[in-house]
Amino acid sequence: MTRTVEEHRDAVLRLLKSGLAAPERSETLQLAAAAGRVLAADVHAPGSLPPFDNSQMDGYAVRTADLGSAPGNAVPLRVSEPIAAGIAAPALAPGAAAPIMTGAMLPAGADAVVPIERAVPNAFFPDRDRPGATVSFPAGAAAGDFIRTAGSDIRAGALALPAGTRLGALQLGLLAALGIPAVPVRARFRVLLLSTGDEVVEPGQELAPGQIHDANSTLLAVSLQEAGAEVVRTRILADSPERFLAQLREDLARHRVDLVLTSGGISMGAYEVVRLALAAEGVQFLPVAMQPGGPQAIGSLDGVPFLGFPGNPVSSVVSFEVFLRPALGTLTGSPAPRPELPALLTGQASSPAAKHQVRRGRYTAPAEPGTAGRVELIGGPSSHLVHALASSNALVHIPAGVQTLPAGTEVTVWLLN
Repeated sequence: MTRTVEEHRDAVLRLLKSGLAAPERSETLQLAAAAGRVLAADVHAPGSLPPFDNSQMDGYAVRTADLGSAPGNAVPLRVSEPIAAGIAAPALAPGAAAPIMTGAMLPAGADAVVPIERAVPNAFFPDRDRPGATVSFPAGAAAGDFIRTAGSDIRAGALALPAGTRLGALQLGLLAALGIPAVPVRARFRVLLLSTGDEVVEPGQELAPGQIHDANSTLLAVSLQEAGAEVVRTRILADSPERFLAQLREDLARHRVDLVLTSGGISMGAYEVVRLALAAEGVQFLPVAMQPGGPQAIGSLDGVPFLGFPGNPVSSVVSFEVFLRPALGTLTGSPAPRPELPALLTGQASSPAAKHQVRRGRYTAPAEPGTAGRVELIGGPSSHLVHALASSNALVHIPAGVQTLPAGTEVTVWLLN
C-alpha cells in the first residue's frame, strides 16, 4: 500500500524516537566548543546579572537628599575619590559626589548617578576633580537615576536557558557573562552511512564501463553533518545479500549508532541487495506518493533504526530533507526547520496527480514587504539532475492532487541556503 508523504514522515519520526528511548546521552563542553549544539539540561544563573549596582553613565555618584528638590538651584558638592570600573567602591560620605565610570560599582550611600553632561564643570579634569574640589549639579535628581541594579538582567537562581536551547553566540555570551565555563549538551545523533552498489566508485577513481562516481555518500554525509549529526561512513561492496548482512552486522558491532542509513538497493529490481538482505529481517520496502523519492525502506536491524533511501542522488537528498531532517530537528533540537515561504512560479509546471512532487528551484525574495517572492524551477523533475540541484536554493512543493500550475501560481518553498 502506498503511503502519503505525511504518513511516512510520521513513521520515520516514530522509528527514530523509539531508538532514543534510553536516557538522553550528553557530554560537557567548553563554551567555544558548544557552538551550534543543543543544551541537555536547564541552566540556572549561579549569580545575578549585574552582580552589583553599577553606573549606567560616566558621571557622579550622589545622594539625592544632598541635591534637594527646588528647581533651578545649583547644588555644590565635594568631590570624593573617583571610582573606576573593576574596583571596590568606598562608601560615599554625605555632601560628597564621587566621579564614577560606566560599569563601575555604585558606592554605599549613593542612590543616583548624575551624568557628566549635567555637572558644572561638565567634563572630568584631574585638577578640578581632586578630592576636596567642588562640582555643582541641578537640584531634583531622582533615586535610581542612571543605575543598573543588581539582578536587573537576571537574578541568581533564575532559569537562564532551558534544555533544548540551540547554542549560538548570543546564548553562549549569556553563559560567559554568568561565569559558566562549560555546559552539558546533547550527544550528536550518530548515523552509520552505507554506500552500496558495485556500479558506483569513489570520486577520483577511474570509471569502468557502466560505472558512475558515488555522489550520494558525499551528499548525505554533508547533509547529516550540517544537521548536527555525527556520521560514521563506510562502504559495502557485497555481491550477495548474505555477505551484505554479515558486513552490516560487523559494522554495528564495531560502532554504536542511532541509525543505519543506506542509499540505493531498495527498488524492485533483481539485484537490489539491500532489499534482498533486509526484507527477511523485518525491514519494510514500500512506495511513498512522492516524486522523486518514491521507493523507501524503514525498519530496524538488531534494535537499531534503519532507513533506506533511493539510489538516485536527487531522490536521496529529497528523502533526507522531507523525512529525516525534520525528525532530527524534532527529536534533538538540531537542525532548525527549513524556512518555509510562499512564492509565485515564474513559469508553468506540471505534476503527477497522485504524487507530492518536490522540484528544485531558485528563489528570489520579494522587492516589497508584504508580497510573495518568486521561484524559477531549475531542471526537470528527474532524479538524476545533480547540476540542477547544485544550482538551486530552494525545494518547491507541489501537493498531491495538483496536475497543472500556470505561471504565477503560488507554491510553498523550503529555503536551502
